[in-house]
Amino acid sequence: MNVSTRLQAMAESATLAMSQKSNELKAQGIDVINLSVGEPDFFTPDHIKEAAKKAIDNNFSFYSPVPGYMSLRQAICDKLRNENQLDYKPEQIVCSNGAKQSVCNVLLSVISADDEVIIPAPYWVSYIEMVKLAEGKNVIVPAGIDQNFKITATQLEAAITSRTRALILCSPSNPTGSVYTKEELHSLVQVLVKYPEILIISDEIYEHINYVGKHESIAQFREIADRVVVVNGVSKGYAMTGWRLGWIAAPLWVAKACNKLQGQYTSGPSSITQKAAEAAYLGEQTCVENMRLAFERRKNLVVSMAKQICGLQINEPNGAFYVFPECKSFFGKKTPDGKQIKNAADLVMYLLEVAHVACVGGASFGEPNCIRISYATNDEKLTEAFNRIKNALDNLH
Repeated sequence: MNVSTRLQAMAESATLAMSQKSNELKAQGIDVINLSVGEPDFFTPDHIKEAAKKAIDNNFSFYSPVPGYMSLRQAICDKLRNENQLDYKPEQIVCSNGAKQSVCNVLLSVISADDEVIIPAPYWVSYIEMVKLAEGKNVIVPAGIDQNFKITATQLEAAITSRTRALILCSPSNPTGSVYTKEELHSLVQVLVKYPEILIISDEIYEHINYVGKHESIAQFREIADRVVVVNGVSKGYAMTGWRLGWIAAPLWVAKACNKLQGQYTSGPSSITQKAAEAAYLGEQTCVENMRLAFERRKNLVVSMAKQICGLQINEPNGAFYVFPECKSFFGKKTPDGKQIKNAADLVMYLLEVAHVACVGGASFGEPNCIRISYATNDEKLTEAFNRIKNALDNLH
């Protein structure tokens, strides 16, 4: 008995695998600081939890419409209009069990066998596996630390072929924290406008964790707005990772396609979660700003500590809650017990086993010379973690 060839072609999530290893060590009584998973450490704001409790009391316990309650989809439209100056109708919104499902819905709905999907690297680990699931072909466009991990218009145009069907853009970025400016997005748009067959999937799940001011969406450019799919959700900005609510705002034909697909394999997301998400979007937003300010303080702390570690090269992230330092200067060095560090995977395993700090090697993100470190935890743990990392790296020779 064998699993499907579809599943055999997919890789395991590197972030979840490292988190599992971290938990195994914790279960043995080892004090591991887990900086591998992208999850806010804040509790869901009280007014959102109260809305969920009220929904239970009011018997929101039945199936919802597949794309979500009309009231939630209207609240999302209002958010898009008020915060982003984007005009969508509720029938263009499809709510799903997290933004991860939202991205996968779109790819499964629009990608056919051998269609090409352009993905800038570094990329979020699941994009390339989702494209494989859709039987598409990944076209990776590398952008190193020297260009702040952002692709240029020239690189984009060079990657386009007659088979190109979609571009996935993530800003603010997981894993790098890089944020495309309005000018940078416009330069990409000037290329994309020449290729009307290309769909743009804009992953904006980290929208509210932004340290440069106003969030810029590629959907704002009228020249291509009718073929942009905005992906977002409540997990990161409202500390609701476990609630599982993501959504797309899309051209009507894409929304209808995702609605058809979702209707066959999950139906609508949790009814209680939907009412909680509605409260998140309609309620006061002070909680969002308070969390953003905390993340910004942590970012400044982590960047400062990372810059003190000889051998790490680090850029200044402008969003999300990750740093993505280049660490290739440690490759070839040996641990105190004589093991050689050949690559980033060896380095993160050394840090886990010796420093008891969990982070993720960059190969799974398309950049094998880097490691991803999440700073979505408190200042005390971050300070201790980076002290441990520094001591462990200083002991390589």
